[in-house]
Amino acid sequence: MKRQQGFTLIELVVVIIILGILAVTAAPKFINLQSDARASTLQGLKASIQGANSLVYSKAALAGVEKTAVTTVDIAGTTDTGDDVGIRYGYMDATLAALEAGMDIQFDAGNSPTASGTNEWIILADGANNTATIWQRGAPADTSSTVSCKLVYEPAEDGVLPTITVTDTGC
Repeated sequence: MKRQQGFTLIELVVVIIILGILAVTAAPKFINLQSDARASTLQGLKASIQGANSLVYSKAALAGVEKTAVTTVDIAGTTDTGDDVGIRYGYMDATLAALEAGMDIQFDAGNSPTASGTNEWIILADGANNTATIWQRGAPADTSSTVSCKLVYEPAEDGVLPTITVTDTGC
């Protein structure tokens, strides 16, 4: 008769324990992918705004209006005003219309990431503070000013470049 060889119970338990330890250390990396994706998307939007601002400033400089406080610049070089971008000192203004025209993107107006609409981005253009707060649809709602998942755009002022602040601690 042949003697059958197999794994002992102790060997199987050791392998299961090792797999459990690996799962516990690796699981948080995979669970946090959605948060990382949202944070990366906000960084991508920031880069899009910066790139669009570079092009808009170039158009403003060519038109000679880069030092004007508030005006518009024609992007497509046509008489149609639908592509005009509202600018402050050569850079996009913090309004829904200016950001949509300057970046060729669509926003829904709202005051939280759960606002109604179908577009990927939600914007709150605050004319009193001259800022635009942008959320990605479905992101967690802000719990405080420091724990949120949003981008805040402040347009240029006289002698001051626009600022783009990304807060991704709550994504």
